[in-house]
Amino acid sequence: MAEHYYTERPTSRPKLGLLRCRLRGRDFEFLTASGVFSYRRIDAGTRLLIESMELPDSGSALDLGCGYGPIGIVAARLRPRLRVWMTDVNRRAVALAGENAELNRVGNVEVRGGRLYEPVGGREFDVILTNPPISAGIEKTVEPLIEGSVRRLKPGGSFQIVVRTRKGGSGVMALLERYYGGFEVAARRSGYRVLRAERG
Repeated sequence: MAEHYYTERPTSRPKLGLLRCRLRGRDFEFLTASGVFSYRRIDAGTRLLIESMELPDSGSALDLGCGYGPIGIVAARLRPRLRVWMTDVNRRAVALAGENAELNRVGNVEVRGGRLYEPVGGREFDVILTNPPISAGIEKTVEPLIEGSVRRLKPGGSFQIVVRTRKGGSGVMALLERYYGGFEVAARRSGYRVLRAERG
């Protein structure tokens, strides 16, 4: 059976790679490996979230399900006074994200491994960013992710999530309506949407 990128400990032998890309007008390099989400390229959903994400000048941000780290690392580079936490259940992804933070010379990040919000304890954030593992299941993973985000945001904080319109998009929108009472479509491109909701 093929391993999923949301497997905690991938056992497949890693095929290593290096991505060079330009995001938000800046150049980045990312070490990647098989067994991690979209390791051959920055996928369209992640790129759309990176290009449209709204970030405070300071405070704290959480990149939930960070993979090898592009979302959180770009956020950290753009906002040097923002403390960025990056978490993933996949141990291989966590190791890569830590290496990529060093490779891109961002020191305002903290990378931790674990499921959903477990790695960050009781911390609250000004913004939570995520490209969720829809394939892991709406009820099993995505709903706890959205439900938990409400308690993890500071008042006025924002939850920003990218979804594929035809793959779980309607389910995510329904959950945002349930737990936040509404949301806005912040960006859309190539069948993806970035949805943004705020904690009142």
